[in-house]
Amino acid sequence: MPAVSAVGAGWIAVVPYAFTRPGVPDVRFSEHGGQWWGERPEGARETVRMAHAHGLKVMVKPQVWVPRGWTGMLDFSSENDWEKWEAAYERYILRFAALADSMQADLFCIGTEFRISVEKRPRYWQALIPKIRNVYRGKLTYSSNWDDWERVPFWGALDYIGLGGYFPLVPDATPDVERLKAAWKPIRDRLGAFSKQQGKPVLFTEFGYLSVDSCGWRNWELERGVEGRRINERAQANCLEALLATFQPEPWWAGGFLWKWFPNMRGHEGYPERDYTPQGKAGESVLKRWYRH
Repeated sequence: MPAVSAVGAGWIAVVPYAFTRPGVPDVRFSEHGGQWWGERPEGARETVRMAHAHGLKVMVKPQVWVPRGWTGMLDFSSENDWEKWEAAYERYILRFAALADSMQADLFCIGTEFRISVEKRPRYWQALIPKIRNVYRGKLTYSSNWDDWERVPFWGALDYIGLGGYFPLVPDATPDVERLKAAWKPIRDRLGAFSKQQGKPVLFTEFGYLSVDSCGWRNWELERGVEGRRINERAQANCLEALLATFQPEPWWAGGFLWKWFPNMRGHEGYPERDYTPQGKAGESVLKRWYRH
C-alpha cells in the first residue's frame, strides 16, 4: 500500500475472482481455500481494510474468469442453463456486495465484460441491480468492453459509465505521444457526448499497456507469448502519457484503474519486465507526474 500511495494514486481495485468453464452453467468461488488469499472473502476484506488505513479508496470488482475463453463470449443454448448460471452469479455477486458494504468500500462493480449476457439477457441485469443496491449502499458501476459500452442498456440505473480503456490506437513499435493523442481524440469526443447524453461520468474500470513493442494497439493479442516479445518501456510510457493527457482535463472523466500492480512483482507468468505493471519502469514516472496533479 505505501508503494501505491507513493505513486500518487488515490484508489485501488480489489478483484476477487470466480470461475466459469465454457458451457458450464455455474460460477465457482472459494470461501475458505483453493484460491489465492487475495481472491477469497477474507483476503478481499483485509485488503480493503489495509487500503483504507493508508488513506486509499477502494473499488470492489468481483470478476469471472473463463479458462481458455472470455466472459464476453459466455453463452448458453437453453433457458434452463442461463437461469442456472444467473442464479450462481447472483449468489457470487451478492456475497461480495455484502462484503463491500460491511467494509464501507467506496465503489462496487456489478460485472465485467459480459457482452453476450448483457445483449441477450438485459432483464436479468436490470433486475439484479436493485438486489445489489439492497445489499450495498455505495456507488455502482459496470465494466463494459472497450467496443460495446454504447450497447449497455442499464447505465441509467448505475452511477458511472464503466469501461476498459484498451482501445487500439497506433500499431507502431514505439508509438509517438502526439500520434496517440490524435488517435484518442475521436474516442474522447464520443465518450464525452455519451456521458452528456446519459448524465453520468465515465470511469475507466481498467486501463493499461504491456511494456513491449506495439502496446498501443491490441494488447490482448500480445499477451500470448509475451515472454518472447521485445521489452519497450518507452512504448508503455508514451501510451500512459497520451491517455492521461487526453482524459485528465475532461470534467466528465472520473478517472481510471491501472491494470495492474503486483505486490510481489512476479507479473504475468513471471515476466514483470514485459507485463502491464509500470513498477520500476519509465511508465511509473509518468503516473507520478500526472497523479500528483
